[in-house]
Amino acid sequence: MKGSLKLSMVLLLALFIATGAFIAGCTSQQTTTPATTTPVATTAAPTTAAPSTLVIATTTSLYDTGLLNYLEPIFEKKYNVDLKITSQGTGKAIELAKAGDADVLLVHSPTQELDFLKGGNGLNRRSFASNYFEIVGPADDPAGIKNMTPEAAFTTLYTKGTNKTVGIYFVSRGDNSGTHSAEKTVWKNAGYNYTAKVENSGAWYIEAGKGMGETLQMASEKKAYALTDEGTFLAYKSNLTLVPVVTSGKSMLNVYSVMTVYNDKQPADKIAMANNFVNFLISNETQAQIGQFGVDKYGKSLFTPMSVSVPDAPAGWVADHTTPATAVKPAVNASATTAAATTAAAAATTAK
Repeated sequence: MKGSLKLSMVLLLALFIATGAFIAGCTSQQTTTPATTTPVATTAAPTTAAPSTLVIATTTSLYDTGLLNYLEPIFEKKYNVDLKITSQGTGKAIELAKAGDADVLLVHSPTQELDFLKGGNGLNRRSFASNYFEIVGPADDPAGIKNMTPEAAFTTLYTKGTNKTVGIYFVSRGDNSGTHSAEKTVWKNAGYNYTAKVENSGAWYIEAGKGMGETLQMASEKKAYALTDEGTFLAYKSNLTLVPVVTSGKSMLNVYSVMTVYNDKQPADKIAMANNFVNFLISNETQAQIGQFGVDKYGKSLFTPMSVSVPDAPAGWVADHTTPATAVKPAVNASATTAAATTAAAAATTAK
């Protein structure tokens, strides 16, 4: 009996020790051995390359009409490029490009453009649209110039203005823009030396020194005449008291061209990107979009694309409008070519 009891106690003690060891072992394993899990495969989020930046120096008329705002997202989406558009008069836009602060030049002053190319500052000049300048003024036309030729109208304005005729004022851009350049051409064709005779010729002649939209607003407030491109006038028409009074004449042609800016510091990829923008403007798709721009709002397009009509113009005014832009630096004989074109354009202008 005593032997059996002793054996039972030994077995119970052994069971107790084994159970304690098992519990201790389990506790130790949970706190010292990390749980192992099967790795979950992850897919990296897709990345989109940051868009490149392209700086465009342009004239206020293309900006004020809204054409560039209309085309901007189309180009940006197609080429993953962020366009930076700065607008001012053609003269200032050209200065910006010459300083290397723009990649594309988009203006409407043929003689200034040809000089820009002659200086080796640009390449791949292409014309992409046109419209016409017009003289606008008060509806009652106090100067009586309605339907005159541009030259006859300017002569009348000058005569009545310098004679201090009541109610005769002319507001000029006065900023060396493409429109201001066109105005000076009309004065020249009318037989006036602009610097010697027209500038500072009296209170009747006002130099705004502003963009086309602001110049039109100033002329409207003063009940004055002004020279404007047709597109900007249509865009601002609802806020003006002015009406077109002279709308035809060879000197009123307004051609818009684009070109790639070039200098020896311009990276090859920027030149290629600028060429893409040139080609974008002369492409069939964009030409069609330019031809429809403004129709829904104004009843007519603000610009005539080159795919619809190529205007008859003096030599050098209208550039190539179909050949893709591929040049990455000016041609060796570019200076001679553009110099000849400049001479021909000047001769044609003087002959008119």
